[in-house]
Amino acid sequence: MSSQLSCVVAAGALAIALLPASAFCQPSDLAAKEDRPPAAAQTPEQPAPSKTSGTVDIEGKTIAYTAIAGTLTVGATDQQDAMIGPDGGLLPGQAALPKDPAQDPPTAQMFYVAYFKQGADPNQRPITFLYNGGPGSSTVWLHMGAFGPKRVLTPVDTHMPPAPYRLEDNQYSLLDASDLVFIDMPGTGFGRLYGKDHEKAFWGVDQDANAFARFIARFISTYNRWNSPKYLFGESYGTTRSAVLANILENKKGIDLNGVMLLSQVLNFGDLPDDTHANPGNDLPYEFALPTYAATAAYHHKLPQQPADLQTFLKEVETFATGDYAHALWEGNQISETEKRSVAEKLHTYTGLPVDYLMKANLRVSGGEFEHELQGDNDLTTGRLDARFSGPTITPLGRVAEYDPQSAALMSAYLSSFNQYVRQALKYGDGQTYLGEALFGGHAWDNKHAHPGGSPSDGSNALNVMPDLANAIKTNPQLKVMLNAGYYDLATPFFAATYEEHHLPIDPSLTKNIQYDYYESGHMVYVRDESLHRLHDNAAAFIRSTENRPK
Repeated sequence: MSSQLSCVVAAGALAIALLPASAFCQPSDLAAKEDRPPAAAQTPEQPAPSKTSGTVDIEGKTIAYTAIAGTLTVGATDQQDAMIGPDGGLLPGQAALPKDPAQDPPTAQMFYVAYFKQGADPNQRPITFLYNGGPGSSTVWLHMGAFGPKRVLTPVDTHMPPAPYRLEDNQYSLLDASDLVFIDMPGTGFGRLYGKDHEKAFWGVDQDANAFARFIARFISTYNRWNSPKYLFGESYGTTRSAVLANILENKKGIDLNGVMLLSQVLNFGDLPDDTHANPGNDLPYEFALPTYAATAAYHHKLPQQPADLQTFLKEVETFATGDYAHALWEGNQISETEKRSVAEKLHTYTGLPVDYLMKANLRVSGGEFEHELQGDNDLTTGRLDARFSGPTITPLGRVAEYDPQSAALMSAYLSSFNQYVRQALKYGDGQTYLGEALFGGHAWDNKHAHPGGSPSDGSNALNVMPDLANAIKTNPQLKVMLNAGYYDLATPFFAATYEEHHLPIDPSLTKNIQYDYYESGHMVYVRDESLHRLHDNAAAFIRSTENRPK
């Protein structure tokens, strides 16, 4: 969850939610080739993995599991990665290391927690690799909120009281359907980066996805899972990563996937409502955000007439968004005053915002403006990640929201609970610091990306990885994709995610590979018990229908 929109991710800002496009800043200058022969890096000795066991009751069924917490080391290039072992040490017969550790090639120790069902045949048992987004987030959120065997107790839409927090057995853990591997991105969790220019080597769109690909290949070798049905589950920027990662695994690593599960998706950053005024002429984000604005206004009872049924209401709003509203936006500054006011009045019925405000906004309200204004009469700011949340407005006379109330509400509970759980239950981490997010400092995330078969972008335009997911589906027509989206997510609106899937450059015959599931929750759909229940059941059914187990 990150609402910081500057070049540096501020300390304390949760990085589960992707940064808006403007937050990527200027791309870093990562050379495509190393200026010296590849060699293994001299990384500090890694703590031994910790193995523990436990049980969890999932919807009335008891699952016994083995948990392993530890780190695996990956290189910054495939050639370098092939020369090192899981602990980062040089494999026998490889080139000698430089004498100066500061000149070592960059490596990343990546922290993970894996849960294996006891007694299951690894050749038949599915395995799912899970990660959050940011970019810059650890995976504490999916681990402790969604699918791990323990879950943080959180209220529906209010700020958590301070510690002590409560953990409970997670009756909706996904362990009934799949083994689980929660992976922290390089430079987060208990993982660390080493070697020369290590930030440049791992903190970027392609660098990050390649590191995850190397981790997964190393993990399935370490734990003998090459023949297991394999799945990716990414949230927020993790869905962006999944699109790139799926293509790398299938077309560079020879690892076909059974399925990719996407939660709170963004594949094209130009579709987001956060930074719209910086890109005039692209009005699609306003159309995509409108159904979420309407759901939010209805939730907070800000509409002139409260809808009787949310889904029926949203279908009506979607029709207006792609019809009369889209036409009015297309008219630009040629729109007549009569049409403009008519559309503003209709927007008022769907958003609750005053007609005069909508007229002054030229019918175009960004996400931050909506969050600031919807409950401004009560000096409340509406949540970005989950619009059901509210918090005191920092600057009542400001123009946009200055923080995200949901981030503030849940951050301490998740991080505190995981730090206690990992040390007490998983027996790992004593004497170490767990980083919930990457310490970017002055280093910018590298937004450059090479599309499949295309020329590398320079990172100056909005990142778009739709071609990557499309290529993964086309080169593996058996690959299935599951989109999960919350109605109250203002960070990655559900209507934008739907549009992206509908516009993947794939043959119409492949559209049947994609399924869609929506929830009355926000970005982290799992913080609402009913939505977590449905998310579990949908994900479990998706795995069981695609695991390709012999009948």
